[in-house]
Amino acid sequence: MSVAYVGVGGNRENPRKVVSAAIDALGRCEGMTLAARSSLYSSAPQDYLDQEDFVNAVARVETSLKPVEVLDTLQTLEARMGRRRDGPRFGPRLIDLDLLLYDDLRCCSERLELPHPRMHRRRFVLQPLVEIDPDAEIPGKGRADTLLAACASQRVTRIDVVDD
Repeated sequence: MSVAYVGVGGNRENPRKVVSAAIDALGRCEGMTLAARSSLYSSAPQDYLDQEDFVNAVARVETSLKPVEVLDTLQTLEARMGRRRDGPRFGPRLIDLDLLLYDDLRCCSERLELPHPRMHRRRFVLQPLVEIDPDAEIPGKGRADTLLAACASQRVTRIDVVDD
């Protein structure tokens, strides 16, 4: 079995509920078992700023799938949940599932880059990752907790979950 980390986020249509449902659904995907989930975090948008704050989390899954098969599974789940890819890049979205890490694999292809190419600069990824794996290492970049310190100025707040 391999270990993969999945970034989960969204900022439309009750994002707390959608992000939580997506994490639950990961555990029901064939070839994947949900091993850990972070708290939910509210984060300011980056890159495309004219939109609502995001809700983000990270899930750790154990999987028998190959990396590209995990990617296919994540994209199928996004589509099933109603994700449309017709808006601006980094713009508002119902759900976004990103394969962040797969074991200690480093790869770069047209479809998949591991580790995720921007994760080491994003507090909304690093903070929940460090929450569920304090010793997480990002291949080629370093320890996630060290990288997190460099992102301290980014606004990310842990959400105390209350039933909506």
